[in-house]
Amino acid sequence: MDQATQPRAIDTLLAKYSESHLNHTNEVIHFVCVPVIVFTLLGIVWWIHPFAAVAVTLLSLCYYFKLSKPFAAGMLAMSAVMLGLLSLMPPATVLPLSLAIFVLAWIGQFIGHKIEGKKPSFFDDLRFLLIGPLFVLSFLYRRLHLAW
Repeated sequence: MDQATQPRAIDTLLAKYSESHLNHTNEVIHFVCVPVIVFTLLGIVWWIHPFAAVAVTLLSLCYYFKLSKPFAAGMLAMSAVMLGLLSLMPPATVLPLSLAIFVLAWIGQFIGHKIEGKKPSFFDDLRFLLIGPLFVLSFLYRRLHLAW
């Protein structure tokens, strides 16, 4: 098979991730919980140090850029909004709110997978922790007719 007919890595990863996210209720839960998990994870890292949250964001953006420049642009915009919101929060509230909401969002994720009847994708491959946000973003891109 030549390179022109091989699927791109991003398409393969999204297809594999989608296999355990076919139930509509699970998808809706993911549309809410995945961005919340990203935000609260950044909040936990922000509490350690704001520069650490920026560094984590930049590292993830490097990975996303390798997979898809349009997705990297979307994640840059989303990350900028999230980091901006964190900068506006009273410092004493960042960690307790992030931890509490992080736990609740993960509970939601596992409920969604219980409904789906399939284990989360990251149990097989940790990269899927980074693909989840792109899965959610792919629905927005499709709705807006944006290629990735």
